[in-house]
Amino acid sequence: MAVEEARQGQPDPNHLQVKRLNRRWGAVKLPKFGWVRFRWTRPLGGTVRNATVLRDGGRWYIAFCVEDGLPEAAPNGQPPVGVDRGVVNAVTCSDGWAKDRELVTPGEAKRLRRLQQQLARQKKGSKRRAVTKAKLARLNARIRNRRNDLCVWVANRLTRRHGLVVVEDLNIKDMTAFAKGTIEAPGRQVRQKAGLNRAILNKGWSRLVLALEHAGRYHGCSVVMVNPAYTSQTCSACGHCASENRESQAVFRCVACGQLDHADVNAAKNILAAGLAVTGRGDLAGRRSVKRQPPVTEVG
Repeated sequence: MAVEEARQGQPDPNHLQVKRLNRRWGAVKLPKFGWVRFRWTRPLGGTVRNATVLRDGGRWYIAFCVEDGLPEAAPNGQPPVGVDRGVVNAVTCSDGWAKDRELVTPGEAKRLRRLQQQLARQKKGSKRRAVTKAKLARLNARIRNRRNDLCVWVANRLTRRHGLVVVEDLNIKDMTAFAKGTIEAPGRQVRQKAGLNRAILNKGWSRLVLALEHAGRYHGCSVVMVNPAYTSQTCSACGHCASENRESQAVFRCVACGQLDHADVNAAKNILAAGLAVTGRGDLAGRRSVKRQPPVTEVG
């Protein structure tokens, strides 16, 4: 199929025609390409609005954006939860539940490094370089599929068991910015920062938020983003904020009240408290409004 390797969107639904050929195969009529066969892997579930053709790992895929016409599910009435995204554990919740997955095996990491070194030595435009690039693409696609599977699995579990999921409103683009600097102002600990950037991007933080918002629509769960400032340094028990509270990556010990907890669980509790305060004031962002919750009146 002679199409561009970059993603190509077709915004006009009148230009798209989809028909089913048999149980396993279908065909779609794309502008400028005509009829293209594809493997029918799941029901469309609605009216097709546009299609995206892309190439990933040496394979061609087509994705349909459909309008299912279903309203958002009613609130499920489940308890809220705060979620802390990390590097050691991809997800840690305020109730102590954590989830992580090995995305790259030691053998795959060794092979990935060897292929990258081989690619750097090969001449640009050569056939051997193209073969090496194809091998790298297939390996990276396998790793990317595992990351997507982790995010979708976690989002499905959280939105089914909780009615409100609170996450930090992180600026991941700035967090993973290159720290090399310039000749006049060189960066500090550049190699350590590069390793941290790879670890953050490897966990798929942004992909997790998208999966939560998508799954929450069908399971009656709301997703709220809160200001991430000082959530890892504040004690969830007494509210004391100090950098000394964080003894290590995993240990949180408050210097004021002596509260001992896992550092990620403590941060998730602070995230949950901030999310409940935001929703109580009617806000849906990290900013706080001047509104206050109505006073509680006791019934005689």
